[in-house]
Amino acid sequence: MSVLRSSNILVTGGTGSFGKAFVRHVLDHLDPERVVVFSRDELKQQQVRQLFDDDPRLRWFLGDVRDRARLHRALHGIDHVVQAAALKQVDTAEYNPFEYVQTNVFGSQNLIEACIDSGVAKVVALSTDKASSPINLYGATKLCGDRMFVSSNHYAARYKTRFCVVRYGNVVGSRGSVIPFWRGLHARGESIPVTDRRMTRFWITLPQAVRFVVDSFDRMAGGEIFVPRIPSMRIMDLAQTVAPGAPIHEVGIRPGEKLHEEMIASDDSRRSLLFGDHYVVMPYVAGWGYTSPPDGVALADGFAYRSDTNEQWLSITDLTTVIESLD
Repeated sequence: MSVLRSSNILVTGGTGSFGKAFVRHVLDHLDPERVVVFSRDELKQQQVRQLFDDDPRLRWFLGDVRDRARLHRALHGIDHVVQAAALKQVDTAEYNPFEYVQTNVFGSQNLIEACIDSGVAKVVALSTDKASSPINLYGATKLCGDRMFVSSNHYAARYKTRFCVVRYGNVVGSRGSVIPFWRGLHARGESIPVTDRRMTRFWITLPQAVRFVVDSFDRMAGGEIFVPRIPSMRIMDLAQTVAPGAPIHEVGIRPGEKLHEEMIASDDSRRSLLFGDHYVVMPYVAGWGYTSPPDGVALADGFAYRSDTNEQWLSITDLTTVIESLD
């Protein structure tokens, strides 16, 4: 039975694509005492309230993770937290670095301290493949956030609060997805812009991401980075799936963008274990009494979990099935 069942849960960034899918899953399957949706956009909160038909188990808190006092208020009586609030656009981060640091780094610190002070039991922070060997500002802020959530278990050693991180790749059908954009161009007979024909990406569906986060609450001891084993896809296969036969032109990689993504760097693989459908990256230092989970398989020397060398791939047929499931 999930530790989330019948508990009090708070989701930061709760009106985003993941937040809405997570709240739906919790309401439908885990019978929560209450779910607090914490976000800073009042219009989105109104729209999501309507989406959930004003379910009485939901509570709505306008607020920003930059505001520690507001977090303290929202966390009263909360058992478990999902940290999904973040600024996420890679190219936008290069032009607005201070804003990304304020939200993704200082916001993480605010949440960590507020959770410890409020007696929260477990916190799962969402991360990204761009946090592994980052070359862009967004990835660097998320890597910093990841390390903060892992190391915060030291601060909470004499408290009950424990923290872990979930890291995964691109989410199919999330807000800002390229799929509807390409579909619109294809419908008008226009050429499809592709950054680079060689590009690959990890892909996960929203339901898969939600289930993985829910499972991570049950698996965590505190200090882990959980990474799902998910397939990769080639950008040209995606373009062919979304807009078959359409002309394609390259526009070049955007500022801070990688050709291929990575979820576990080779230097991190020495402290990582494989567990069937997921990996666990263990903390460098674990002074709060962390012990490695049993039955894990050590990774080969030099292993790196990259989108271009992945063993699992989505074919055009697979991509078609996934995309049709979004309609």
